[in-house]
Amino acid sequence: MRLAGPESSATAEPRARRYKCGLPQPCPEEHLAFRMVSGAANVIGPKICLEDKMLMSSVKDNVGRGLNIALVNGVSGELIEARAFDMWAGDVNDLLKFIRPLHEGTLVFVASYDDPATKMNEETRKLFSELGSRNAKELAFRDSWVFVGAKGVQNKSPFEQHVKNSKHTNKYEGWPEALEMEGCIPRRSVAS
Repeated sequence: MRLAGPESSATAEPRARRYKCGLPQPCPEEHLAFRMVSGAANVIGPKICLEDKMLMSSVKDNVGRGLNIALVNGVSGELIEARAFDMWAGDVNDLLKFIRPLHEGTLVFVASYDDPATKMNEETRKLFSELGSRNAKELAFRDSWVFVGAKGVQNKSPFEQHVKNSKHTNKYEGWPEALEMEGCIPRRSVAS
């Protein structure tokens, strides 16, 4: 007797397997999986996920206009602190107090929302450059920016995307498109 039921699994579409933070493949051993999205215009907040843990998001209610920054222990992958810095009406000194004292090997995840740059000064741009940013020096009003850097890096970070705010190319009226970035970051060794 044959039972009626769903077609055999051989003809069913296989579902794509998702790994930590929704990555399409697993990260190698001793690497941290991450996925981050900048804010979209001034409507949809940014998200930062690390090792399947949402560090910052609108749902967690810990994001805000400006720069959303999560500091992570580069050895253990544990969150140290996550904060949003208003770069339109806030005080840049709050941001400087947050990123100046970083310890060697601290990972820095940054996702912009609305305006990342109006209050940025030369010291802020220099500090982000020292963390491995190529684009911090050029960031401007309402640009979209996602970046992962680390205290003590020797080279520029491969984990950075930047889209200029331009009325000719903006996806939203007055804002460029949101940026999405994912990847695998090597854990820092205890010795470094």
